[in-house]
Amino acid sequence: MTTAVPATTQPTPAPSPGVRRITLDAAGLTLSALLAEPEHGAPRATVVALHGGGMSAGYFDGRAHPGQSLLALGARLGYTVLALDRPGYGVSAGLLPDGRDLAEQADDLHAALDDFALRYDTGAGLLLLAHSYGGKLALTAAARNAGRGLLGLDVSGLGHRYAVAPRELADERGHGHWTRSWGKLRLYPPGTFRDSNALVAPMPVREREEALRWPETFAPLAARIRVPVRLTFAEYEAWWRQDEDTLAELRAGFGEAPRVVVDRLPGAGHNISLGWTARSYHLRALGFLEECLALRECAPTGR
Repeated sequence: MTTAVPATTQPTPAPSPGVRRITLDAAGLTLSALLAEPEHGAPRATVVALHGGGMSAGYFDGRAHPGQSLLALGARLGYTVLALDRPGYGVSAGLLPDGRDLAEQADDLHAALDDFALRYDTGAGLLLLAHSYGGKLALTAAARNAGRGLLGLDVSGLGHRYAVAPRELADERGHGHWTRSWGKLRLYPPGTFRDSNALVAPMPVREREEALRWPETFAPLAARIRVPVRLTFAEYEAWWRQDEDTLAELRAGFGEAPRVVVDRLPGAGHNISLGWTARSYHLRALGFLEECLALRECAPTGR
């Protein structure tokens, strides 16, 4: 539900300075990714960024405005940032034309992160930073295996109650309604929509089918999350209900999480990391990561 403009065939733009393309072995499935590491010294921690439906890892490397890229910002502040092309996207798209369901994607993600940890320093642990459909994967992965050094979850553009009718969800092209996916044009820097042509991708059919079941899928997943959670809703978010009663129910769903934060970001549309407020959101997310690190340090022995 994050796409908004039809993809066109054009060369993939070069990533930001200091960002490079890598591949990871997910138990025999090759996944592509973008990677940025601190220039000096070991990373404090690693941010694993998961894009939404119909997008790609480049969503987290916005170039339309200086300072927009999560990858460049995170590395500059001392973190490793790994933005993964989810299964069914990037180099795995040809092998998985119908995509994978969330449980399968979670297994692929864990396998890819195991491979990553063998080859790269991950610092004090991992923060899963996810957008929209990627947030569904982050919750699924955390619920299925909360170990592996997971520090917390930071999710934007995802709720648990749709604000639209099922017929308004992603269609056979992988696109939802343009205005719901982006919001007002003024929320994005000039050049965003030209550059976005290289970021969008077809949304696999299995993702579209599974999206309809999310309101029922959410509750058992959320109940098994045992790390801090932060959820961000854009001011102009149109896919998800965010009235106070719904948000109270959303928070209550994370009954085992030691901390649940629900935030709103002024001046933002659904695709937060490509908008004017991208830097603000990314700084808040990295601040939340620091809070997760501090919470771990001060936790009683044995927790």
